[in-house]
Amino acid sequence: MPKETATYTHGHHESVLRSHTWRTAANSAAYLLDSLKPHMKVLDIGCGPGTITADLAELVPDGHVTGVDHAPGILDQARATAAERGLKNVGFGVADVHELDYPDDTFCVVHAHQVLQHVGDPVRALSEMRRVCAPGGIVAVRDSDYAAMTWHPGSPAMDDWLDLYRRVARANGGEPDAGRHLKSWALQAGYAESAITSTASAWCYSTPEERDWWSGLWADRTVASAYAERATEGGHADAGRLAAVSEAWREWGRQPDGWFAVLHGEILCRK
Repeated sequence: MPKETATYTHGHHESVLRSHTWRTAANSAAYLLDSLKPHMKVLDIGCGPGTITADLAELVPDGHVTGVDHAPGILDQARATAAERGLKNVGFGVADVHELDYPDDTFCVVHAHQVLQHVGDPVRALSEMRRVCAPGGIVAVRDSDYAAMTWHPGSPAMDDWLDLYRRVARANGGEPDAGRHLKSWALQAGYAESAITSTASAWCYSTPEERDWWSGLWADRTVASAYAERATEGGHADAGRLAAVSEAWREWGRQPDGWFAVLHGEILCRK
């Protein structure tokens, strides 16, 4: 069975976790929430620091949520997140989405947020998610689409950021424009078209506080995270180019008419 073949582009630098810990079930999994029932058993793949996982656990009080991540180091933070909220119906472990260590038909819901854009074989991942999902259950996936991100005001340096990021992500084995591919990948993984509900939603940053937060985390990520290391080590950019992109982010954040939208593709697949 194939195992992980891609490298996680972002890593877990503080600038990355600044974004990940902001995520909630409400702002990142709204398309799924109406399908949740109190008794459900949920698998949350790529749980990261556990903020979405903890929200899901609160929404299935008579059920259980298992959060898994490919990076063992982040799970301590996920466990702390759950403990701080007094949750008893949640557990965490290490897993590779290409080869999940669970029996067939184990979970009522199998959820992955911002995961398939980073994996080596998203079709295989969706097949595994389907395998561990129980009959009548749901596989729920949401991924951003970098090429569809849009912002104002524009600048050549911000265009350079997008071109650079997409090249680094693809060199790492991922697909940064995953959002648009989700339905196609699900069909290739064996889901019937009639079983797939495909939607889209967006994050939008436009207030002074939002611009400062979003531009700051990307400015820092561009020069200080694993992404920066992979950009330079892979020969995609030198330190000077990364510094210029970082400053472009800060300049965008200072604009009173600054606006940035992140489009996501979503699928709910019923088994």
